[in-house]
Amino acid sequence: MKRVLPFVFVLALGAPAFAQTVDSQGAKQLSEDLSRYVGKQAIEKGVLKVSVEGDAYRITFDLKALIKALPEQKLVKLDFAPYAMMVKPRSDGSWDVSMDFSQTGSLEVNGPEGLQSTQFTIKDGKGNGVYNPDLAAFTSGSSTMAGMTMTSKDAKQHMDVSAGASTANFAATKSANGGVDVTMTQKMSSFVEAIKFDDPESGMKFPVTVKSPELSVDANGKGMRTKPLLDLLAFAVANEDEAALKANQAQLKSLLLAALPLWERLDGAYGFKDFAVESPVGNFGAAQLSTAFGMDGIAQDGKINYAIKASGLTIPAHLLPSWSVALLPTDIDLNFGGANIDLDSMAKKTIETLDLNKNPPLPADFGDQISADFLAKAPKLVIGHSTVKNGNIEVALEGEMTFPGEKPDANVTIDVAGYDKIVASLQEAAKTEPEAAQYFPIALAIKGFGKTLPDGRIEWAINAKPDGSVTVNGAMLKQADPVTDDSTDQDDGTDQDDSGEDGGAGAKLKP
Repeated sequence: MKRVLPFVFVLALGAPAFAQTVDSQGAKQLSEDLSRYVGKQAIEKGVLKVSVEGDAYRITFDLKALIKALPEQKLVKLDFAPYAMMVKPRSDGSWDVSMDFSQTGSLEVNGPEGLQSTQFTIKDGKGNGVYNPDLAAFTSGSSTMAGMTMTSKDAKQHMDVSAGASTANFAATKSANGGVDVTMTQKMSSFVEAIKFDDPESGMKFPVTVKSPELSVDANGKGMRTKPLLDLLAFAVANEDEAALKANQAQLKSLLLAALPLWERLDGAYGFKDFAVESPVGNFGAAQLSTAFGMDGIAQDGKINYAIKASGLTIPAHLLPSWSVALLPTDIDLNFGGANIDLDSMAKKTIETLDLNKNPPLPADFGDQISADFLAKAPKLVIGHSTVKNGNIEVALEGEMTFPGEKPDANVTIDVAGYDKIVASLQEAAKTEPEAAQYFPIALAIKGFGKTLPDGRIEWAINAKPDGSVTVNGAMLKQADPVTDDSTDQDDGTDQDDSGEDGGAGAKLKP
């Protein structure tokens, strides 16, 4: 029960609207339907309740009742008001759903490092939407919040988080290739996160405050297998007993295969406007800052992508040598990730090999087997086109790397616009700054390896081979590593003179 209850409000309406009449019999039937996903104990012990309220059902989730239902323990002190949602069947089999998630609550845990506590408040939080049981997703919905605060403390850290008004919208449609396509957008105002590090052991005290007047979130998923995941949840509830799980492992394997690839693609991004970091060493900031992440589902040729973008960057000048301030980037666009990632073969082989009636369920060397298979498909580390800019200077980078052996096979291209400005800046600074004087000849040497493109940019195409060799624009920068033979001659029974200049006692002669 304790493993599945946190999902109750996401999956609460897994069964279709069975009738249009809202009455006590309908509430009883809905409770039974929900117990498939949360367990009968949740209903019996009052963790989840369904009642009739006007022309709708009220579904209440009581965290306090959940704690009481768990085995006795003294680690948690919890104070939360019950959460409730109103659900009303529609004529098309969907449900109208509304919820007031305003809350003031607290949590205390006596962990290994002492007391850890959290208090939070959500002001005027409201949400509504239309839930489609056939899709196991909200086809439309929105939520609003007037503001929120959260305080968290432990022995070494104190964190305060607050935000102002927030709005969110979400939707789902049936995917052309199976599953569900979902989208979600959210905007939050006046975001502030203040963290105070105070470690009595090290004596470190370091406060940091992160601020942004506007935080936005965009997320979407393509081909999410919501229904098969619901079936897996129901199976887990019905087979919490180890003996039942072992007896029904064939069904488990079938359900796991049906849930693949979990989703076709997931993408999400956070964006901050006028981002600022205040610290004792100075203030950092960006007019715009965003981070993005995306990944394919369990596929034979999967991809993972990360991106960091910032414009209007500011860094405390006193932290850097004076000669370098003019070269600091003001805009960055970094893109990297992975490609040719075969998780499909790994997942299917694991499901096929799994045997819960054995101990261990997988062979001892299974991890080595699938790791070798994974690497044999040559997954790639990819650097997408990335740039770092400052005025008329722009550094661009892209490439990819594989690991056919212990050493990488890498191809990376770097090109720079305004390289002469970098050299000129170092040359001028070298007149008065000894550190700049050290970098100036290095900058000239690097330019010597470059290739001037028609538009004036200077390019370095770097290739590193698994044999250790490195070329730049076709010119050999480093030769291949020498081939060494680590084998030693076996003793053939002949006497050797172990004294003298051959290394002394016990030294062996190599051919």
